Amino acid sequence: MISINQNQTGYLLVALAAILFAISGACAKALFNAGVTAYQLIQLRTTLAFMGLILWLAIRNPSHLKISLSDLPYFICLGVFGIGAAQFFYLFAISKINVAAAILLHYTGPVFVALYTACIQRQAVSSKVLAAMVGTLVGSYFVVGAYDLEMLSLNRVGIVGGILAAMAFATYSLLSAHGMKKYSSWTVVLYGMLFAALVWHVLFPPLEAFRPDYSRQQWLMILYIGLGGTIVPFGLYFEGIKRIKPTYASITATLEPIAAGLVAAMFLGEHMALLQIFGGLLVVVSVVWLQIMHS
Repeated sequence: MISINQNQTGYLLVALAAILFAISGACAKALFNAGVTAYQLIQLRTTLAFMGLILWLAIRNPSHLKISLSDLPYFICLGVFGIGAAQFFYLFAISKINVAAAILLHYTGPVFVALYTACIQRQAVSSKVLAAMVGTLVGSYFVVGAYDLEMLSLNRVGIVGGILAAMAFATYSLLSAHGMKKYSSWTVVLYGMLFAALVWHVLFPPLEAFRPDYSRQQWLMILYIGLGGTIVPFGLYFEGIKRIKPTYASITATLEPIAAGLVAAMFLGEHMALLQIFGGLLVVVSVVWLQIMHS
C-alpha cells in the first residue's frame, strides 16, 4: 500500500481546493449563459456561504463565532472591500470573458500586494521580484488578447473587471492577514462573508436573487457555488496550509486557472488561442516565482 506523508497530504488538499474553485467558476459561467446576472449570483453565493459556514462552525467549534465589537469596523472593511468586492468582480469578469482568462487576471493579485509593500510600506523590491511582476503583466497582456484589437474591444469590460478582482483580492489578502493575528482563519472568513452578503442585500433588493424559477440543475449549480465551491475548498485550503508552508500552498493553488480552462473547454466549449495559452503559462510561472521570492 502507498503511504502518504503530511506534506503530500497538504499538497493534495490544496490541489483539490483549487479544482473545486475552478469548477465553481465554470458553473458560474453556465449560469450566466442561462441569464443569471453577476449581481444575482454574488448575492446567492455570499448568502449561502455565510449560512452554511455559520451553521457548520456553530456545530463544530462555537468559539470561532466570538469577536470583539471593537473589531466590527475591520470586518466591515474586509467584507465590503475585500471578500465582497473580490468575489463580485471575479464573477463579473467570468460573465464577460473566458473563465480561464478571468481567473488568470484574478491571480495577478500578488502583483498588487507587492506594489503595496513597495509603494506604501516602502520595502525595497528586488530585481527578481520586479522581473516576476513584469512577467505577470506581459502574460496578462496575452491572456486578454490585447495583441488583437478586435478581441480587446470585445473583452474590455471583462478585463477591467478582472483587474479590479485582482486588486480586491490583494486587499482581501492584506486585510485577512491582519485579522488572523487575532482570530482564526475561519472567524475572519465567516464575518468577512457576513458583511459581504449584507452589502449585496443593500445594493441589490434583499433576497431578490432567491427566485423560485431556477431549474433544478441551476439550483444544484447555485448550491455548489455557495457551498461546495466556497466553504469546502476554503476548508481544504486551510487544512492544507497546516501541513505545508503558505507559500507552497499558494503556488499549488495556481492549478486553479489551468483546471478552470480544462473544465470550461470540456463543458462550455470555451477555448483560448495559442498566444493566450502562452500568456496564461507566463502568468502562472510569474506568480509562482513571485510567491517564492516572498517566502
